[in-house]
Amino acid sequence: MTHRRQPIHVVYGGAHLFKADTAARLGVTALRVFKEHAPDPDALGAVLGLTPASAVRVHAQVMEKLQREPVEDFRLDFEDGYGNRPDAEEDGHAESAAVEVATGAANGTLPAFLGIRIKNLGDELRERALRTTHLFLERLLKETGGQVPPNFVVTLPKITQSGQVGILADAFTKIEDAHRLAPGTLRMELMVETPQSIFDERGAVALPGLVTEGRGRIIAAHFGTYDYTASLGITASHQHMRHPACDFARSVMQVALAGTDVWLSDGATNVLPVGTDRAAIHRAWRLHYDDIRHSLANAFYQGWDLHPAQLVTRYAAVYAFFLESLDAASERLRNFIAKAAQATLVGEVFDDAATGQGLLNFFLRALNCGAVREDEIGALTGLTLEELRSGSFVKIVKGRRGSPA
Repeated sequence: MTHRRQPIHVVYGGAHLFKADTAARLGVTALRVFKEHAPDPDALGAVLGLTPASAVRVHAQVMEKLQREPVEDFRLDFEDGYGNRPDAEEDGHAESAAVEVATGAANGTLPAFLGIRIKNLGDELRERALRTTHLFLERLLKETGGQVPPNFVVTLPKITQSGQVGILADAFTKIEDAHRLAPGTLRMELMVETPQSIFDERGAVALPGLVTEGRGRIIAAHFGTYDYTASLGITASHQHMRHPACDFARSVMQVALAGTDVWLSDGATNVLPVGTDRAAIHRAWRLHYDDIRHSLANAFYQGWDLHPAQLVTRYAAVYAFFLESLDAASERLRNFIAKAAQATLVGEVFDDAATGQGLLNFFLRALNCGAVREDEIGALTGLTLEELRSGSFVKIVKGRRGSPA
């Protein structure tokens, strides 16, 4: 399993609204709301229930992140965030959005990760979805001289048959062949938001089959909270991130894709921190924060955001999650490594080899999200950066045992 950087969120917005500098403009909005409604560590701590020490560090990290890289991943949406429009209008937006992406690539203003979400490939919308994909990519490649931006993906929603994944993979192959792109250049993500994405018509877990249909192009599976709960008949007042039905679906996703290179992402909190009522904004922040903490505790390290003001609590939740456990995890891992994988007792916590890997995963994720810096790893863990990035506790122990005493 590789340990490449995974973004901790996806912000999405209508493709017709996307501009080359959208990420920066979202950051300006997020920073303004942050300064207005959580101007200092005490204010942020009071909203989110942070300890004073944690609030100081988290507040500083969120401020720095919003100034440096407010958006890690953005999805130009041709689906729910765009709606059904006349064909000529969507054709025009597919091309104009591609021009904006190309301009952002040339100007260096795109986020590190980027993509489009097309309509579903059911019978009714298949032709429209494939046409948008084709028009967008053709224009993008024309504007960039045949270059696809790094970490670009196409997100496929509302999958009801495994063959729909294969149809998109075939479309990618044709575009790659036509433009002499390396096979596999075009990649996709799956939205898991239908019962058919969890179990197929025979009652078997569907995701391995969907990944197979993607023929090596699938890099992530994103859970869609609201479409999924609606498809199960759950009423609107009970459609939320922590519904037991959502926990079940996410658990199936984890089991089905464990040990693969397919990332997992959670859904979005749809109560937004908007308006001028500070109490309402704080309530929305707290809900978003708690939803993210629930996701993180269940090993979903990425999620969707719907509004720039949610960037505040996205980063606050992720940083706080790792910082709160940092000292204890550091002590346990250092002790465990020092004893060369011999089980050891630290306080009242008994570590075994599986826990050693879990501790290693903790620091990989903490490094990935920016909660800890590369230059802190040695002091915190007793490991070199190279050892940590190997991603394997077994390899680290074997290397330590083979080294001179």
